Amino acid sequence: MSRSESYWSFFVTLKTKQVSVGRWAQTQWEIDQFIPADGEMPEGAYKVTMELFLDERANYRLNLDLDAPKLFLICDDHGDGVPVPQSVTANQNIAASALEGDTPVLAMAMPDAVGLWLEAFITRHGEMEVEVKRRKHINVRGEMRDRRGS
Repeated sequence: MSRSESYWSFFVTLKTKQVSVGRWAQTQWEIDQFIPADGEMPEGAYKVTMELFLDERANYRLNLDLDAPKLFLICDDHGDGVPVPQSVTANQNIAASALEGDTPVLAMAMPDAVGLWLEAFITRHGEMEVEVKRRKHINVRGEMRDRRGS
C-alpha cells in the first residue's frame, strides 16, 4: 500500500543542473520526478515515505497557508556529493533542523494532491494551536519589572 491516513510513499528521481556562480560553474541537485509509488519504480528512482504526525499539525498548517507551499526531501550524503533521498516532509522545522546538521535537503512545490491529503489529515484530527512563549519584561539593569508600579 502506498498511501494511508498518515503515510504516503513516493518514487523520486534527481537530476543535476549546472549553475554559474561568477566565473565558476557549480553542480546543483534538484528533484526531477516525484510521483506516487503506485506502479513500477522508474529507473534510478528512490522510494521515500512521507509520514504525518499529530503533533506537527500546526507546522503543516503554516506551510499550507503560504502562497507557495513546499515539500522537503531530506537526503543522506555518503561523502561523494551525491544526495540519497531518505524521507519527505511538509514540516519546515524538520527541514531546517536537517540543514543545520549539514544534511542535504531539496525543496519542491507541494503537489495539489499532497496539499489536499494534508488538509484532510488536519481536518480529521483538528487544528493545533501554535504555542507562543512570551518572555517576561526585563529592564536594562536585568531586574524583573514590577507591573504594579511599586
